[in-house]
Order: sequence, then C-alpha cells, then structure tokens
Amino acid sequence: MENRSAESRIADTLRRLESEADVWIATASAAGAPHLIPLSLAWDGTNILLATPPGSPTARNIDATGQARASLADTDDVVVIVASAVVTPFERTPDDVADSFAERAGWDPRKNDGRWALLTLAPETIHAWKGEPELVGRTIMRRGEWVS
Repeated sequence: MENRSAESRIADTLRRLESEADVWIATASAAGAPHLIPLSLAWDGTNILLATPPGSPTARNIDATGQARASLADTDDVVVIVASAVVTPFERTPDDVADSFAERAGWDPRKNDGRWALLTLAPETIHAWKGEPELVGRTIMRRGEWVS
C-alpha cells in the first residue's frame, strides 16, 4: 500500500465526515470516568453535530470538561478527532442548524419525545492513517488548522 499524502488524507477524511452515518464519541467525567457511545453523525463543514438527551453521560461529561474525542468506525482507515465541545439545548439551537442536523442525520430530535441537546464538536486535532505504514504523518489537523 502506498502512503497517502496529507492532502489525500484530508480529502478522504472530509469525504467520510460528509457521508458516514455514525461516529463513536468518547468523553470523560470531571473525575476521569470514561464513557464511549455511537451517535448519529452530522458534519456541517466545520463541526461535528450530534444529538443526545441533556442528562446523558455524554452531555454531562462535555458540560464538565468541554472536551470529546470522535472516531469513525473503520479500523482499517482510522480517523480520530480531538475536539472542544459544547452542549446546547435543542430548543435554543437556531432552526437552520437544527434543520441541517435533521437532514444530515436522518432524524429530527425536535419531533421525538423528551428533551434533546445538540453537541457541537470543534475539531482541534485530527489523525488519519491506514495501517502501520501511515502512522508517520498521521496528524492532518493541529490547533484547528489543516496540515498541508
């Protein structure tokens, strides 16, 4: 397998963020207790948008720490994202953002029972690699800027 350039890894990562339906989200409580869960993925071109009940461990952990990690599911084509994160009640989410999430994720939390929160993950670091040969050069985003 030939190693991909940073530009190719970025393009592949963006394609996956735009097309994949789900993402694994890892958070930790303020005390350090880990939590991992799959959620529906919506990518707005800059941020990962997710929905969960506001009392869920994921929302509580993000409220406490302001941090999350995301990973796309394929272990042969790894994408790991370190992000700052915020929780916003869906009732305070602008309609265009909520509509975008609903269209991209294929479901609308506003039409479901119970309260829902929008999680917005702003990528700070992204690593992408296919197998051991691509471990070198796996960082394709640093401090929120794409590496070229």
